[in-house]
Amino acid sequence: MRTRSTGGTIGVVTLVLAALLGSAYALGRSMTPDPPRQSLGAASQVDGAEYGEQPADPAAPPATTDGTRPDASTPAGTPTAGADPDAAQPASGGDGPFGSHASTGTGEVALTFDDGPDPTYTPQVLEVLRTYGVKATFCVVGENAQDHPDLIRAIVADGHTLCNHSWQHDVLLGKRSPALIRADLLRTNDAIHAAVPDAPVSYFRQPGGAWTYPVVSVAEGLGMTPLHWTVDPNDWQVPGAAKITATVSRDTGPGAIVLMHDAGGDRQGTVDALRRLLPDLTGRFRLEALPTSGAN
Repeated sequence: MRTRSTGGTIGVVTLVLAALLGSAYALGRSMTPDPPRQSLGAASQVDGAEYGEQPADPAAPPATTDGTRPDASTPAGTPTAGADPDAAQPASGGDGPFGSHASTGTGEVALTFDDGPDPTYTPQVLEVLRTYGVKATFCVVGENAQDHPDLIRAIVADGHTLCNHSWQHDVLLGKRSPALIRADLLRTNDAIHAAVPDAPVSYFRQPGGAWTYPVVSVAEGLGMTPLHWTVDPNDWQVPGAAKITATVSRDTGPGAIVLMHDAGGDRQGTVDALRRLLPDLTGRFRLEALPTSGAN
């Protein structure tokens, strides 16, 4: 009888200890903070920013994103998530996605530079272009135009064409309402015209190439041609001057629109590539700024 009593006592004690240990574990877990959630993308900044996929505006429709730029993960011409495929197509009928223009329509080649102006790289790009007598097209971000009006004036003074690239490089702009798209584009144009009141802004380029019918339609309604590209060396990924040079030299043909960047990150590789490219390209093609009257 004593043996059975002792065994029962041990069993009860074991159950009590297990319950106490379980309670202590639960209490410890409740007092441990959850690990922080990693945010996709990086918010845009004016100076030294690396423009990429930006956090979604809480007021914007939900977007599917994996933290990469649309122009790196989505083939040209693929409808952007959230775009209405039944929406009326824009009037331009360009050869690029959603009716944007992806070529000059002539034998001339157009060099385009996005995300500026930048006080470090834009003057270097202008100097190289000046050396070879080449005119180009600069797709400028509104907040950068506001902060560096002297560079906007320098671009225009050298005879280059201006292009609207949204106020803050908003890759989700095409998902917003037409009213918000229009306000963004007008705000950017106002910043440009504060520096150069009479300069035409004849083009709009959607950040990331994330085109939708609404953003194309609004740009056209404001008198701007939606501008895509033919050649993309992905210089925003900083592959180095040699790779940028090889890609542009290999892929450029008559009528090409070449996409490069003079801001939005470390663009020294692009500047160095441009010094190597211009002797080659000017020997093979006629390089011109896109006409200020818009594309054909």
